Amino acid sequence: MHPRRPDEFDGLGYRGGARNDQGFGGDIPGSRNLHWGEKSPPYGVPSTSTPNLILFILEQLSRFAGFGIGLASLFTENVLAHPCIVLRRQCQVNYHARNYHLTPFTVINIMYSFNKTQGPRALWKGMGSTFIVQGVTLGAEGIISEFTPLPREISHKWNPKQIGEHLLLKALTYIVAMPFYSASLIETVQSEIIRDNAGILECVKEGIGRVIGLGVPHSKRLLPLLSLVFPTVLHGVLHYIISSIIQKFVLLILKRKTYNSHLAESSSPVQSMLDAYFPELIANFAASLCSDVILFPLETVLHRLHIQGTRTIIDNTDLGYEVLPINTQYEGMRDCINTIKQEEGMLGFYKGFGAVIVQYILHAAVLQITKVIYSTLLQNSI
Repeated sequence: MHPRRPDEFDGLGYRGGARNDQGFGGDIPGSRNLHWGEKSPPYGVPSTSTPNLILFILEQLSRFAGFGIGLASLFTENVLAHPCIVLRRQCQVNYHARNYHLTPFTVINIMYSFNKTQGPRALWKGMGSTFIVQGVTLGAEGIISEFTPLPREISHKWNPKQIGEHLLLKALTYIVAMPFYSASLIETVQSEIIRDNAGILECVKEGIGRVIGLGVPHSKRLLPLLSLVFPTVLHGVLHYIISSIIQKFVLLILKRKTYNSHLAESSSPVQSMLDAYFPELIANFAASLCSDVILFPLETVLHRLHIQGTRTIIDNTDLGYEVLPINTQYEGMRDCINTIKQEEGMLGFYKGFGAVIVQYILHAAVLQITKVIYSTLLQNSI
């Protein structure tokens, strides 16, 4: 057999060619691959793989931080803000109230009174039912869009027909979730003093009972579900339209501002990652705030229509103790609007508005704290 090793191979300089007189022409596998005139890098100088490692660490940290930021925002919207939602709804349905709680100062004072007389549960009641309503809404939207041609998302090349079908899907979703929304509203405004320890699925039971006419007996003043369809769909669709427009508009402004700042000067990796997450959170915050403020009067009317005839006992929002019955006799949406205007004035539509201010102050504070923590973590990791 002929040997596989070439004649010029000496074990050092061969890799497809002859040996170089000045040095070894090829690289030795496993070595530092030094060539003639090169020196070994001194200790402490980063190699070319160090930037790649830093980028990998930043990418992993960015993904984890992005999840944490989204979780913090979700926690703020659904958990931390729940006491504000409870008090806001109680004020909206309390037609007896003389104190409208239009400022956050009176809202904080009445929250303290409720917590002192009834305990923390008075401000956190009905939180489980709000999650159930959200789950029913998402599930209904997914099922309806699956079995109908109604689009769940609007493409970039949208047309009026596609928008109309998408809004129709939203309207049908709100109709399906409406009885469960009524049950959840009762749980959040019912006084803890006379409240039974209901299970977490009580909202589902009450919602189904409202549809088929069974369950807890209601008074004759209870409005049928068909009378509640129009105000419920109107509020839900308008809230979705306003929040979507505000979100797109704010996000466009923030992204354009970020793009211009990147052109003006090179941004740091920390700022680049902040720009990747926080514009969307700020846009969602602004959209939710604007839609809640604009539709607050309509929400007051909607809640009064839903609560009428359910024999609900609420807390006295003037004193912070005692309870009051709900004995309204509205014939419909128009009658409710006219009655509030005549008996309570235009500010009657804004009862409990101070709770909205407190809610979004807390939300903004959590966003700012999250941003500071996120920036600190990123700077320490670089």
